[in-house]
Amino acid sequence: MQANGIFVEQQHRFYRVPATDWDELIRSTNLHSRVEAAAIGTSIERLEAGSILAPIVSQEVWAAGVTYFRSRSARIEESKDAGGGDFYDRAYSAERPELFFKATGRRVVGPMSPVRIRSDAKWSVPEPELNLLINPAGAIVGYTIGNDMSSRDIEGENPVYLPQAKVYDGSCALGPCILLSTEPLGKSTTIKLEIERSGKTVFAGSTTLAELKREPRQLAEFLFRDSSFPDGVFLMTGTGIVPGDEFSLASADVIRIEIDGIGELQNFVA
Repeated sequence: MQANGIFVEQQHRFYRVPATDWDELIRSTNLHSRVEAAAIGTSIERLEAGSILAPIVSQEVWAAGVTYFRSRSARIEESKDAGGGDFYDRAYSAERPELFFKATGRRVVGPMSPVRIRSDAKWSVPEPELNLLINPAGAIVGYTIGNDMSSRDIEGENPVYLPQAKVYDGSCALGPCILLSTEPLGKSTTIKLEIERSGKTVFAGSTTLAELKREPRQLAEFLFRDSSFPDGVFLMTGTGIVPGDEFSLASADVIRIEIDGIGELQNFVA
């Protein structure tokens, strides 16, 4: 999505999608066929990288927690002094997932834009996540990359501080596009994270969707229990990549998240 329109990529060409606006397109019951029909006629070769916006307007962003064993272990470690180890382990094993509100559209940034760390946080990390685009009927219609910026020291001090650790201006990035698909992504799909500081890689890690404990459709079903989303909703599925306890983000760090089949989301810390 750009300021001057919505585009679909097919065979390395970009076609304008006719739509009143982004929300109207996401609400449509024939989203996939509308986009497919647009991939004909006049096209352009590329979009300017700096002009790509986050693919969100009125949608909310929600997130799932402790869906990977690595995330479970990190949450237990960071909150051990607050007695959080037991209930994070229970959340990992329970039938009901942890779901929490993450952001409104105005708090979300797109590719090549600045994310933020809280001014009152001392231990902050990015969390690279597969993000589901779910339509108003509760069906998963696409996928994108999400960065769930998190203040680990605030959450670890007391788990009831989770909203403050997760929800603030510039705490969420989405992009660079939506991969439209009605089928689940393969378990071998790889998620990669690289953090660069002063031109050098200071952290790199990867995981696959095989490590995701909960099925995306199960997460979507729980999210839509007694909640409606008339403009659709994004749902982050959790992270399986957490830097070591000695690591914290710093201003000007470059964060790159890559997911097979979707692309790369790059942001820098303001």
